[in-house]
Amino acid sequence: QHYKSITFIENVRNVMLLHRLRLSHAIASKMVQECSSKRPCVRIGTHNGTFHCDEALACFMLKQLPEYKDATIVRTRDAAQLSECDIVVDVGGVYDPSTHKYDHHQRTFTGTMANLTDGKMNFNTKLSSAGLIYLHFGRRLLDQLMPDSSQDHKDIVYKRLYEYFMEEIDAVDNGINATEEKPKYHITTTLGGRVRNLNPAWNDTIQDFDGQFEKATEMVGGELVNRVDGMVKRWLPAQDIIRKAFNKRHEVHSSGQLVKFEQGGCPWKEHLYQLEKETGCEGEVKYVLYADSNGAWRVQTVGVKGEGFKSRKPLPESWQGVRDEKLSELTGIPQCIFVHATGFIGGNKTEQGAMEMARQALEMK
Repeated sequence: QHYKSITFIENVRNVMLLHRLRLSHAIASKMVQECSSKRPCVRIGTHNGTFHCDEALACFMLKQLPEYKDATIVRTRDAAQLSECDIVVDVGGVYDPSTHKYDHHQRTFTGTMANLTDGKMNFNTKLSSAGLIYLHFGRRLLDQLMPDSSQDHKDIVYKRLYEYFMEEIDAVDNGINATEEKPKYHITTTLGGRVRNLNPAWNDTIQDFDGQFEKATEMVGGELVNRVDGMVKRWLPAQDIIRKAFNKRHEVHSSGQLVKFEQGGCPWKEHLYQLEKETGCEGEVKYVLYADSNGAWRVQTVGVKGEGFKSRKPLPESWQGVRDEKLSELTGIPQCIFVHATGFIGGNKTEQGAMEMARQALEMK
């Protein structure tokens, strides 16, 4: 009886899916007829079958632009159909911006942001179709997504979005590992992994690749928009706060190794690294201080850039994992709250207490 119920449910599901496919094909046919009868339809071509993150994102980016906003996405490997498309991504074996062909699979293709911008963008990862569309249309994309921002801010976001979003997609699609070392655990929740999981299962009776591709495009597009939104609303406004604190660091401690933020909660690490680089003092700042959401104060170590959880100067080993009164007795500093077991952060109920924790930590080897 249980088996019969499962079979019945599966049959209903297949009938509904078949109806959906027929409806989508009918709509597509109607759109083609309307294109022929009224005006030439704009078409974005990409391959059919199993889809990946790069072409889904490439299609989304194009459809944010005025000329492709209402474009039809044609998923095929048929050369004749692709030749009728206004722009083709991730299929066709040709990279030629002059004819809007953006494939990266041909053996002769070695394009990177670095060599295709004459070194203006110093990223050496081979581009996927997403990277190619971002290279040629990314600045116009940002005009659409952040219309009220200054050109300087758009330029900053253009580079940062590639470094912290697009490059990963390019690398994964081209089979480039993030590290040469063997990973210690499996990472399965990446954007590319989630797109891959949207493909129909091998044993699905009806293989609705086009419908699932549409879902994938919406998902990766949402991720992209969210990243840009975060940079515009959170990351960029933090720049001025971090710069002011950095410039006043010698007033906080004569060594210049402590930075105090008047406002907590803002992203500071990348801004701090950049400011150190600009002023020729990379690696100087060891701790930052800021108020947390409860009104207490934190002293946090500055990490070694590019080395994960490694700190420039962890809080003293003898403090690590100690809390409250025991920590106050150990340090001689009133109102201590904690020091993390790895020594990357500690807390005190007062600004003065957190400052004294940082000062002592600097002096201890």
